[in-house]
Amino acid sequence: MTSEETPPYRPLSGGRDRPVTSGSLPLANKRLALITGGHRRLGGVIAEGFARAGYSLAIHGSHDTRLDSALAIALDENSTEWDGFTADFADLESAEELVVRVSERFGRPPDILVNSAALFGQDRLEDVTADDLMRHYAVNCAAPTLLTKAFATVPAGAGDRCIVNVLDQRIDHPHGDQLSYTLSKMALSGLTRLAASTLAPQIRVNGVAPGLTIATPDYDDGQVERLESMMPLHRLPTAEQITDAVLYLAQARNVTGQTLYVDGGAHLRSYDRDFMHMCR
Repeated sequence: MTSEETPPYRPLSGGRDRPVTSGSLPLANKRLALITGGHRRLGGVIAEGFARAGYSLAIHGSHDTRLDSALAIALDENSTEWDGFTADFADLESAEELVVRVSERFGRPPDILVNSAALFGQDRLEDVTADDLMRHYAVNCAAPTLLTKAFATVPAGAGDRCIVNVLDQRIDHPHGDQLSYTLSKMALSGLTRLAASTLAPQIRVNGVAPGLTIATPDYDDGQVERLESMMPLHRLPTAEQITDAVLYLAQARNVTGQTLYVDGGAHLRSYDRDFMHMCR
């Protein structure tokens, strides 16, 4: 490869990096997916699944796009055409501009939008503040709404285009913990159905509602195993199973307005508290 040739993808750091240049990236005959929060944790696993399925990727992070190691390996192994984009969704204008930035960089609009970025905090009705409510609503519902608007209005061809919103199994049986987060995810669920109706037939809109998937350090040793026994299926989903559901919806040309619960059946039951407070 000569210095004038462009590699099949552009990693942001390490490996076969190249200087950032203006203009669009070369894009093979692949579908392009924009995944918000796609550089780490569940979003990173989703991005890894899309890379292995042969998609080109626009990977968003709120303040950086440093990749989880497994995602970096998947991008390298699959020679994925990709680029990273930062946008703090607390600034809602940056959300609406993201689709245009991706379109300009790749020379075409994305075919798929996965709204995976989320803000998660601890509050209850007795101590919630206006700032808590507005911060969570901005990131978890208002930003996806503006991204949906931009995705639907950017000039695009007549091919299958779709949006997948990452929700939460608790939307069926909400409890009092993480109030601001829960309300914002319920609002995002409403957007999913509204947008599916409004944007058909040009754009499909669906949701995936995970259960407890990637435990944080808040969970005690053995707590996750005890929580599994409380699920109707006696097991919790893996991040890869969430990814399988997102990929299915990205390819299911006759499915819109649906929410797939991937939660071991948790949405069938009502829990008094968030899982982090149970089975200690």
